[in-house]
Amino acid sequence: MTDAGVVAAGAGGPGRLPRVRGFAEWRPRGEADRSATPTPSPKETGKALRERVPRHAHATLDLAASRPDPVTAVEESNRGRIAGLTPIRVGRMAATPFAFLRGSAGLMAYDLARTPMTRVLAQICGDAHAANFGLYGDARGRLVIDLNDFDETVRGPWEWDLKRLATSLVLAGREAGADEDICRAAAHDAVGAYRRTMRLLARLPVLDAWNAIADEELVSHTDAHDLLGTLERVSEKARANTSGRFAAKSTEPTDDGGRRFVDAPPVLRRVPDAEAAAVAASLEEYLTTLSEDRLPLLARHSVHDVAFRVVGTGSVGTRSYVVLLLDHRGEPLILQVKEARPSALVPHLVTAGFAEPEADHEGRRVVMGQKRMQVVSDILLGWTTVEGRPYQVRQFRNRKGSVDPGALAADQMDDYARMTGALLARAHSHSVDPRLIAGYCGKNEELDEAISAFALTYADRTEADHAALLAGVRAGRVAAETGV
Repeated sequence: MTDAGVVAAGAGGPGRLPRVRGFAEWRPRGEADRSATPTPSPKETGKALRERVPRHAHATLDLAASRPDPVTAVEESNRGRIAGLTPIRVGRMAATPFAFLRGSAGLMAYDLARTPMTRVLAQICGDAHAANFGLYGDARGRLVIDLNDFDETVRGPWEWDLKRLATSLVLAGREAGADEDICRAAAHDAVGAYRRTMRLLARLPVLDAWNAIADEELVSHTDAHDLLGTLERVSEKARANTSGRFAAKSTEPTDDGGRRFVDAPPVLRRVPDAEAAAVAASLEEYLTTLSEDRLPLLARHSVHDVAFRVVGTGSVGTRSYVVLLLDHRGEPLILQVKEARPSALVPHLVTAGFAEPEADHEGRRVVMGQKRMQVVSDILLGWTTVEGRPYQVRQFRNRKGSVDPGALAADQMDDYARMTGALLARAHSHSVDPRLIAGYCGKNEELDEAISAFALTYADRTEADHAALLAGVRAGRVAAETGV
């Protein structure tokens, strides 16, 4: 019984059942071929990686002499964006070193490509800084906490996400006024939580591991009890952060009984009819990317208006629209149609010797990467094309909420660090066997010490890069608009 998806087991194989592509090889217990060389387990393979890449090596940061200066890197990252909006992006990046890090995933990837790597690939966020974790609503309106930004997602080295998270925690702690010991402890605890969570997932049955660390267990798992009050306040705000609330503030009634967006420049502006029509027409392609059971939900809404809306620090200057849909009662549902640019990590993955990731559509890359990393994703997540450019589509203001890591009290930094480290491990474990990474990370704190040391060093480097950007702004090399 063979076809394109099945390979016969052959003589001596596991009983009458064929070997099926896409599944692990199976042998009945006690019937292993003792004459063959035993295949090492994922845990043993992970341990063996320590011979080639000792865990202490992850403290290393050797900046290349050819490293672009920060102003040049920012200018390069602005290429292809809407020129009139790039000063807003630069102004936001110039606010603090942490803000600079948020907008410079490509520059950090340049540096990470020259650091020691296990060369184990996972689906990575690509921009796993401390502010890219947060709350959002599931299909029934319950709040979920997870990674929530995937513009840069790609198959890449798991260490890159972990080092970016640890560095961001140091910078956020410094911004909050925490002393250096607390900042180091936050980075150390994030890595420790990642390591311990990966070990936990490696021990669990696969189905249990896939959905492990439910949100109600997350605080206990990461011993983040000092963060409870903050999480409750963020949750309360998130529950009110809906399409309806945004529509009430950003739209007005029309004579025909519908609604339309109201200009609020430079963040929100109406667009010419032809541009609005192109965005609206692209929703037909978007529907083909959704599961069929979602289509009746959208079929009960009609498109009423389209506006352009400026988005967060790393994405400022990309084309991003909000689309106002109304149901038969006039209740709003707002979709965001956001340009999906190639991941800033791709050229640096190639530099590091990895094959260039294939992306037939950048919007699809973002959506599929998000679904591979999150336990629960937006039920209306899809992609489309507008005038030849790829876009991702998602619900806008889907009960989103986030903790501002730069505003946390000193005694909350390590709690937040452990929480984000655990969430990152869970996200990575969906695309790489947790036994492999757990085998490499091990039981002791060697990796925690190494990456926290890296984080302090790279945070210093980011502060210097931020100072160079400020100098470039003052010298007129690059324009910046602040307060937007």
